Amino acid sequence: MLEQALHDWGGHGDLWVFGYASLIWRPDFNFAEQRPARVHGWHRALKMWSHVNRGTPECPGLVFGMLSGGSCRGMVFRVAQEHARQVMVNLWQREMPLGVYDPRWLPCQTAEGTVRALAFTLSRNSPSYTGALAPEEYRRIFLQASGRYGSTHDYAHDTYHGLRKVGIHDRALARLLAQSSSA
Repeated sequence: MLEQALHDWGGHGDLWVFGYASLIWRPDFNFAEQRPARVHGWHRALKMWSHVNRGTPECPGLVFGMLSGGSCRGMVFRVAQEHARQVMVNLWQREMPLGVYDPRWLPCQTAEGTVRALAFTLSRNSPSYTGALAPEEYRRIFLQASGRYGSTHDYAHDTYHGLRKVGIHDRALARLLAQSSSA
């Protein structure tokens, strides 16, 4: 999938990457520019099982994915062409250790115009898609699940604050955090 994404990018200009969760508050790559952006036709959702980054096979955690429908505010990051291939390799190691996302090149609307950016989406047909989870299930996961990058709870909390820092208020995430912290 990495080779296909590199082929689809083409390598003839700078690379754009769309961040909608942890890439906003912890991009882990150098970029030349970042801009607020909106993607139509997709939304951020904490509905992807994580058996590595935020959970284990014995106690799966959750991470965000972009599901079809609605719209998603996030950030686009421009990576200079000469660094793009290495950034893509590093992103694959971070975001695709088990290959569960569907990488897509999506039109991202910014104040300076539309850019075509790489985004990591999730199919509802994926075995990693959680489907509907009850508030009690989210509470249990938030209390118990942790993986190589820490707990699901900390990830959701850090994402909420990272979004707020760049002016994005995710009401669904705020509601989920409030429900999951109440007994």
